[in-house]
Amino acid sequence: MNTTSGARLDRATSAALVAAVLMPVALGLIFFYVPNDVDQGFSQRIFYFHVPIAMTTYALFAWGALNAARYLWTGDMGLDLRSYVPMHLGVIFGTLTLVTGSIWAKVSWGTWWYWGSTELNTFLIIFLFYCAYFMLRFSVEPGERRARYSAVYALLGVGLIPISVLAVHLGQDVIHPVTFTDRGANMDGTMLFTFLMALAAMLSLAVAMYLVELRGKRLDEQVTRLRRLAEGTR
Repeated sequence: MNTTSGARLDRATSAALVAAVLMPVALGLIFFYVPNDVDQGFSQRIFYFHVPIAMTTYALFAWGALNAARYLWTGDMGLDLRSYVPMHLGVIFGTLTLVTGSIWAKVSWGTWWYWGSTELNTFLIIFLFYCAYFMLRFSVEPGERRARYSAVYALLGVGLIPISVLAVHLGQDVIHPVTFTDRGANMDGTMLFTFLMALAAMLSLAVAMYLVELRGKRLDEQVTRLRRLAEGTR
């Protein structure tokens, strides 16, 4: 028991250290290395926050859905928590995606939101869908029934992610620039390097947050079980 907990703590600490190293490097590249965009100038640098955050959001929702599928296949209740935590973090990163995207839109296009963009609306639908996940989850008593309902809902939502990615490639409008095309990265070498570093920093931050929250939730479950046992012996 102690060995397993220690290993989890080590993984969380390692992920946090990686994020602590990559994040300052990414910030340095964003503000001091990569050149200003020809069209948007300095304000385009928010791209290196907005897109990595959005991709991390997708990764978290996909990871939660994968663990949901594993739970439905095996019935292991530990996988229910591993599915819930990425969903929780995905909503947090999704909120940051909408905030950074709105700021970028206001600076570049003079509007906080453009309802004519398929890409923006698809992401908003995904975000709201997973916000509703928590309404379903916490309306059911803890146990296998709640875990099963949550897992099915998570799997239904993950199907929207490829649609959102496809919408970006099919839209390819001025309102929402495309990062990657069929010909590869739509940026020069310095911009691509900075983008990849920012993406690595954001993913490592998400992994660290996932491991820390997962450990905290497990400890909370153990405390709850001990409290119930103590109340039952009175």
